[in-house]
Amino acid sequence: MVINKSTVKKLNLPAYLFHAIHTFILRNKGRTFRQKVYSLLNPTPTSGELHHIIDHVIVISVLLSVVSIILETVPWIHDPFRWEFYSIEIVTVIILSLEYIGRVYSCCELEKYQRPVVGRLKYMFTIGALIDLVAVLPFFIGLIFHEAFDLRFLRVFRLSRLLKLTRYTGTLNTMYKAIYRERRVLFAAAFMMILLVILTASLGFEFEHAAQPDKFDTIPDAMYWAVITLASVGYGDLTPITPMGKAMTVVISLIGIGIFAIPAGLMASAFTDQLRIDREAFENEFRDAIAKGKLSPGDRLALEAEAERLHLSLEDVDRITDKVKSELINATGALPDDMDPEIVLEKYRQQVSHLKIFSLSKQFQDIELMLNDPNRSTELERQIWILIKKTN
Repeated sequence: MVINKSTVKKLNLPAYLFHAIHTFILRNKGRTFRQKVYSLLNPTPTSGELHHIIDHVIVISVLLSVVSIILETVPWIHDPFRWEFYSIEIVTVIILSLEYIGRVYSCCELEKYQRPVVGRLKYMFTIGALIDLVAVLPFFIGLIFHEAFDLRFLRVFRLSRLLKLTRYTGTLNTMYKAIYRERRVLFAAAFMMILLVILTASLGFEFEHAAQPDKFDTIPDAMYWAVITLASVGYGDLTPITPMGKAMTVVISLIGIGIFAIPAGLMASAFTDQLRIDREAFENEFRDAIAKGKLSPGDRLALEAEAERLHLSLEDVDRITDKVKSELINATGALPDDMDPEIVLEKYRQQVSHLKIFSLSKQFQDIELMLNDPNRSTELERQIWILIKKTN
């Protein structure tokens, strides 16, 4: 039974789920159970739509769990819906626990974790695996020790489930690369800010200590005032009362507007540059893949995942595709197997136009002699040359 995508879209959710499961079974026929589990939880050429469905279930479970954790702190909401909140927590923990066990079990499919024991232990100490563990561990700790200890503080750790969503977006990865690339400049800006805070706190202590010994008791106490003043927050709970202190507050507030804006500007610029670099890298990956000819399912999957990580729309991907194909044709004249027929036709017209120009050039006879030489041309080239002459 073959069900195409257009038909599936017209069907209801159960039919769509059935189609996804049926496709997954067909694609993974003959593979081991561990390989199937890995394909369910990670994008692979055999994952299909079932992998995306599981991702959506996990994301929805995390969001629903976080919302319930927040709402259950409100007494008038928690009391009448106590059982519903507990049911949501149970279902969420089951889903996230199965995901964690599945990822630990199937991580051996990756080359760096291929050793059954050592590889799994190594994976369990990765950041992603630790986040998965922290997401479910508070529930089991509370289940075991709830009678001996007050474990309400574990609610904070349950909220760490939000960190699981970082697996489904590349934003944090892009931000990390931007920070790492600009780390020296950011360090210089941070050093300047720290230096200014220390100097401002020291002057504030000298000017205000005698007038307000309870508020400006030490330089560390004055640092709090220095930070909120330089950041232009000004809570008002700690303010100078001496003329010199007030004058200094005005000056450092104006300075702080510029100094504290430097890291924000650097981060915005670095993030934009990193997105541009990543998109150029995506173009290069696509160029390398299409230069080999017909894109394999693995190449397509990798490019789709990278496009999703970079938040590229379908229009952006189509634009990059057309640009890369056009550049490839103009640079090498190569025509990959999956090239758009319109592009192929345009390339053919360009080649015919060039041949007509050659046939009208002053070196016509020399070119014809070269083409008639079997050692310097092929039979196909000679036949095409004859047809070109007939059209002129």
